[in-house]
Amino acid sequence: METLAIKVKIGDREYPMRVKIEDEAKIRHAGKLINEKLRRYKEEFGLDDNQDLLAMVAFDCMVESLETNEVNAEDSEHINNSLAQLNSLLSKAL
Repeated sequence: METLAIKVKIGDREYPMRVKIEDEAKIRHAGKLINEKLRRYKEEFGLDDNQDLLAMVAFDCMVESLETNEVNAEDSEHINNSLAQLNSLLSKAL
C-alpha cells in the first residue's frame, strides 16, 4: 500500500496527511467542501471564530451523515423485502 504525503488547507490552517494514492482526490475534495461550508457560514452568520465555524460544519456533516444512513437503511429494507418476495415467487414456481 503506497501512501502519499499531502497538505490539506482547512480554514486558515494546513494539515499534513499521509493518504493512499487512490484516496487523494477524495480527501482533497472533502477539504474543498469543508472550506466552502466555512465560507458560507461565515457570510451567512457573520462569524469570524474558526472554531465556531468548524463546529457548525462538523454538526452539519453529522446531520447529513445521519440522514444518509437513514435513507440507506430504508433502501436496504426495501431491497430485502423485494428479494424475499422474488424468492417466494420463485419457490412457488419451482
